[in-house]
Amino acid sequence: MAEAMGVDIGNDEIEFYGVEKAVTLAKPPWSEIPHTGKLERLILNLGAGKGRFDEVYGIPRSIGCIGNNHFIMRREKMNEAEIRRIIRDFKRLGGREIWITNYDEPGEVVRTARLAKEMGVEEVHATVLMEDVDKVGPIEGVKIILEMEYDVNNIIKATSIPWISGLLVTVDQRNMDEAKELMSKLDGDGELEIYLDVLYAPSIRETTANLFELRRSRNPTNKKYHDCLAGTVAVTGDGYILPCPLMRNYVLGDAKKEGLKHVTRKKKLKELWKLTKDRIDACSNCPFRYMCHDCRAIEYQVTGQIDGVEYCPLLR
Repeated sequence: MAEAMGVDIGNDEIEFYGVEKAVTLAKPPWSEIPHTGKLERLILNLGAGKGRFDEVYGIPRSIGCIGNNHFIMRREKMNEAEIRRIIRDFKRLGGREIWITNYDEPGEVVRTARLAKEMGVEEVHATVLMEDVDKVGPIEGVKIILEMEYDVNNIIKATSIPWISGLLVTVDQRNMDEAKELMSKLDGDGELEIYLDVLYAPSIRETTANLFELRRSRNPTNKKYHDCLAGTVAVTGDGYILPCPLMRNYVLGDAKKEGLKHVTRKKKLKELWKLTKDRIDACSNCPFRYMCHDCRAIEYQVTGQIDGVEYCPLLR
């Protein structure tokens, strides 16, 4: 471990002596890849979840869509046949990646991840809480993402588990720089994916983090598609179809009554996939609009508007 290597964080590069680690900061990993305008990923929320971030009080996480939160169940959970039908529809529509999260029991996420692989889904990701890791174990062909709050000892412990593909670490904005530096220096497999999920303050007035750094985006298709919502459909544990797991009141359809094909044809969803900064009045003339990622779900939670701009650092 004597060779200096770089870690890509936004547009910056940090040098350290060790294994290269790419760190995704405050945005889902797909937000910096090209979008096609077609269905790309399915996020399955199996059950209410048991994370400490609660739907009632708002979920202050830009990567909370792939993490364990706590949601309200409005009716009976989907059964295995209904979950199988959703995965089948997703595969037939050409979708290639599934993220399984927000489950009540670890066994359920294991069963569903195996089912998705058996049905031929190309990429399957499953998020597991740190305290449940011993109940899961490796799943052939599945990328296991281990979620925890920022704690040095737990993070170091997690890197020693050979079958973990990613770490999702929630961190307060005050500890963001410290956490970012630690993550870049982790030992272990150079293939390990690291996501820093920075907690947003209740409003811009209480934000101390550098929002330009958090929101910096390099998505090559962001002039045509929203860099996070594009290509994404989420299904709750009780079967409601959403554009994003955190947009709980933005229901597009009912997976118990209609298939994904019908929903993906809806104009409402297509408009969200194409919700570029040019379509948001407050952003349309901003010189930074094509390099600014933002979480529409968090803006929607705080302002009640899909085109809200509570966290724009230029409008303080």
